[in-house]
Amino acid sequence: MKKEIEKMRSAELYYYSDEEVLVSAKHAADVCARLRTMSVCDEAYRATIEDLIPGVPKSVTVCPPFHCDHGSGIVLGEHVFINCNCVFLDAGYIRIGRHTLIGPNCQFYTSQHPMDHVERREEKETAYPITIGEDCWLGGNVTVCPGVTIGDRCIIAAGSVVVHDIPADSMAAGCPAVVKKNRTEK
Repeated sequence: MKKEIEKMRSAELYYYSDEEVLVSAKHAADVCARLRTMSVCDEAYRATIEDLIPGVPKSVTVCPPFHCDHGSGIVLGEHVFINCNCVFLDAGYIRIGRHTLIGPNCQFYTSQHPMDHVERREEKETAYPITIGEDCWLGGNVTVCPGVTIGDRCIIAAGSVVVHDIPADSMAAGCPAVVKKNRTEK
């Protein structure tokens, strides 16, 4: 039988009040609270970000303040830059490819509550992964919804809400975000 945290990472319905899930969330909350008191220049910054996001490459910058649910659900490629005030609700995995730039106040939501109002009263949800390709640029205040994939080399305009997949080499904007142009066309 799967543990609740395994269900969480597998896009299955899970109970977020499970003890193991809560321990993970508490660890992330504590580390994020420490990050709020420092900058990327502080001596303790690198050790703190590595405590929060296991395996984070040395070339990655995550500007405080930063908030996430677990940290262990975040997978970042080399040379990723995440500006300040970003929120990563990483019950599902959030994967960001190499050389991608994330503007300030961006939000990544993997959690999805049940649609049925009676089911929503229970402490359960699903979490669908978010994948951002390599060499992307997300402007400030972009929101990415559960289960979305953004292809390589995309630009997402500031303030956009991405609710559907965006193909590689696209420029997308709006609420909801739609492809405005394919960047490989002249």
